[in-house]
Amino acid sequence: MEDGQNVICFTLEDGSSVSFSVLEQVTISGKNYLLVTDGDKSDEEENAYILEEVREEDEQCVYEIVSDEQKLDIISKVFEEALDDVDIKI
Repeated sequence: MEDGQNVICFTLEDGSSVSFSVLEQVTISGKNYLLVTDGDKSDEEENAYILEEVREEDEQCVYEIVSDEQKLDIISKVFEEALDDVDIKI
C-alpha cells in the first residue's frame, strides 16, 4: 500500500495481473461493489471502474466490471453520495 491507499491486485483470466487503488466499497441489495482506479493521484482526471462481486471461488472473490448502463448509473450515484469530493462521469 502506498500513502494510505488500499491497493488490490487482480488476476485476470489470462493469468496476468493488474493493480487498482480502491476508493470505496458499498453493498447494495446484498451485492458488494468496489470503486477502483488505475490512475495516479497526481492525474487531474483518473479512469475509474465499478466492479461487482459476482461469486466466491476457493475463498477468493471474483469481480467483473459493471457494464450495464442502468446499473452503472444507479451504483455511481451511490458512490458519489459516499464520497463527497468525487464526481463520477459515465
